[in-house]
Amino acid sequence: MCIRNHHSAACGTPPHIDDLRPNRYLAYFENQYGEQARFICDRDSNKAVLYLGDAGWATPHAVVDGAVPDVVLSETERLWVRACWRPATANREEV
Repeated sequence: MCIRNHHSAACGTPPHIDDLRPNRYLAYFENQYGEQARFICDRDSNKAVLYLGDAGWATPHAVVDGAVPDVVLSETERLWVRACWRPATANREEV
């Protein structure tokens, strides 16, 4: 997945995503201000993370039940994360 970075150099380098296994769910979002986000879910481990350019690309933020507890997101960003969460985890086994 190659996407042009719209953030300043101070935000760091976007995560390099080259592992395109079928059991990974990847999504990209850009809001009306050009702020970018990447959602990555590994269906094998049932873990998802969100990378945000404006929060510093180097830090993966855990997605928990379709929410990102340690980051303040706009309503549009929250809706997008939930929209990613549902299909990414639709077939997972409940533990």
